[in-house]
Amino acid sequence: MTDKPTGGHDGPYEAPIKVTGFTVLPEWIDYNGHMNVGFYGVAFDRALDVVMDDHLGIGAAFVAEAEQGPYVLQSHMQFLREVKEGEPFYFLYRLLDRDAKRGHYFGEMFSGVDDALCATQEALFMNVSHETGRSAAYPDWAQERMARMVADHAGLPKPQQIGQNIGIRRKA
Repeated sequence: MTDKPTGGHDGPYEAPIKVTGFTVLPEWIDYNGHMNVGFYGVAFDRALDVVMDDHLGIGAAFVAEAEQGPYVLQSHMQFLREVKEGEPFYFLYRLLDRDAKRGHYFGEMFSGVDDALCATQEALFMNVSHETGRSAAYPDWAQERMARMVADHAGLPKPQQIGQNIGIRRKA
């Protein structure tokens, strides 16, 4: 366990946090001529790494030091508009909730061409000890940062995609 932060900052946190600098790579294109569904997960994960490293300080440096780190337990993505090869895109992230071991976040992916919402991801992560393979409480400083981020993001309007069920909608 690390008693001192290995990175990130104590806030205040941008509401939401904007993560930029992404472009659809040629190898991410599928036979339909747009970004393959699997690479949306890769893109969301890379952007989440920025939030974990640069803001909360519970990313790669923390994992190396503490031998524990965030594992995604559940993820729900919605694909709202296709993106094409070479198209720039960016993300907006918010932390919805947290406890000593877990965090619940929502990310939105936007086109860098016209700012259209292209995809969303809602996920739950948990801190896991690499030694035991079991959940572990984050250190106090990380819990305090997560609580601050939740508070800083609490006033944001709730997107309709948060908490959506999956299934075929039928008219009555």
